[in-house]
Amino acid sequence: MNLEARKISLVQEFLRVDNEKIIIALENLLHKRKSELFEENLKPMSLKQFNDEVDQAIDDEENSRLISAQDLKKKVQKWE
Repeated sequence: MNLEARKISLVQEFLRVDNEKIIIALENLLHKRKSELFEENLKPMSLKQFNDEVDQAIDDEENSRLISAQDLKKKVQKWE
């Protein structure tokens, strides 16, 4: 069974659940596991990479390659 079929099967099984405690437990398990997977994939930045990014940010600021939060919000609102 491929991943898509397994997801459909899981959703169908979930829709048959009528016990709130089971649903809460499943929600908690899902959130916990997603958080664990996220943390497992975090990799610390090297000191060189950190310094390079700081230097790039300073260069961007000095050369006016930044956008204000207000301007960014206006741009985002136009996306919708």
